[in-house]
Amino acid sequence: MDTITNPFFGRGMDHPALSEAPWTAANAAAPLALIERCPRAAPTPMVAASDLAHDFGVAEVWIKDERDRMGMGSFKALGAAYVIACDSAEGQAAGQTYVTASAGNHGLSVAAGAAAFGARSRVFIAETVPEAFADRLRSHGAEVVRAGAVYEESMSEAARVAEAEGLVLLSDSSWPGYFDRPHRLMEGYLVLMAEAVSQLEQPPTHIFLQAGVGGLAGACAAHARLAWGQTPRIIVVEPEVAPALKASIEADGPVVAPGPVSAMGRLDCKEPSLIALKSLARDANDFMVISEAEGETGAQRAAHLGMTSTPSGAAGLAGLITAEGELGLDRTARILLILSEGPE
Repeated sequence: MDTITNPFFGRGMDHPALSEAPWTAANAAAPLALIERCPRAAPTPMVAASDLAHDFGVAEVWIKDERDRMGMGSFKALGAAYVIACDSAEGQAAGQTYVTASAGNHGLSVAAGAAAFGARSRVFIAETVPEAFADRLRSHGAEVVRAGAVYEESMSEAARVAEAEGLVLLSDSSWPGYFDRPHRLMEGYLVLMAEAVSQLEQPPTHIFLQAGVGGLAGACAAHARLAWGQTPRIIVVEPEVAPALKASIEADGPVVAPGPVSAMGRLDCKEPSLIALKSLARDANDFMVISEAEGETGAQRAAHLGMTSTPSGAAGLAGLITAEGELGLDRTARILLILSEGPE
C-alpha cells in the first residue's frame, strides 16, 4: 500500500487540461426520476459487516452491494444504459449504433441499453479480455471487435471507427473535446450514492472508493460531499500498476501511468477521465494504490463474508484491509465500502 494526502482537497487542481472539463454532477434528482420508470430498477442492499468492524476495531463497516444491480452484475448498469435512456427520451436512440471500448461491465451496459431502446452496439475489447466476456457481450446483442493489447488502444480504435462511420461514441472516460456523454454517464452513478445516503442513519467517517478512469469514484464523492459535506474522509483506491489518478495528483496534472496488466482488470486504466480527475482533486482526501496481492486479499475477504466478487469489485475492501491502523481508522470510525461487481 502507498497512500498520499491530496494537496488539492477542497479547492481543486488548477491545470489547463482541466479548464474545459465540467465538474461532476452531484444532484441525483434527474437520474433517480428516470430510473424509477425502469421495471428492473430497485435499490441494492446496504450490508452491515459486523465481523469486519470487530476485526479492524472500528464502530461500523457498511458495504453497498452492487453485485446484482438491475440483473447486470455491477454498478455499471447505472451508467451507459442511463445515457441511452436519456437519448431515447429525447427521441435520439432508436436506430443508432453505439460504439465503445470496454474491459468489463461498461460494455454490458452499452449493449443492454442499446438493445432495450431499439439501437445497436459495437464493443471493442483488448486481446487480453477473456472470450467468456466477449460471449456475454454477444448475448446482449453486441457486435464484438478485438483491437489492441490494452484498453486504451481499444478505445482509440473505437473512437476512430465512430468518427469514420458517423456512429455514437459512448465512453465511460473523458478527454479534451469529449465531455457531454461521460458527464451524463457519471450522473447515472449518482443513484448508487443517493441510495447509500438514504440507507445509512449516520454519515460515514470514511469512504473507500475504487477507481479505474475514476467515473464511479468521482460521482460518489461528489454526491457524498453534497449530502454529508466535509464529514467523510474519502480515499480513492487504484492498482499500483495503474495509478492514473494518484500519479496525476502527484504530477499536478493529468498523466498517463503505464504499467503491466493488472488482475484488477476493471480498474486497469492507465489514463484518468478528465472530469473525474477534476472533481476528485477537489473532493477526495487521499489516493491509495494497492498491490496485486492486496487486491486478491480483498476478493478473498469478500468471499469469506459470503459476498463473492473480484479483486476489482472488492478493491475498496482491500484498501480498508491494507490501511488498518492508519488514516484515522479508530474505534469511532464508520466505514462505507462499495462492492462494485459480482464474480466473473
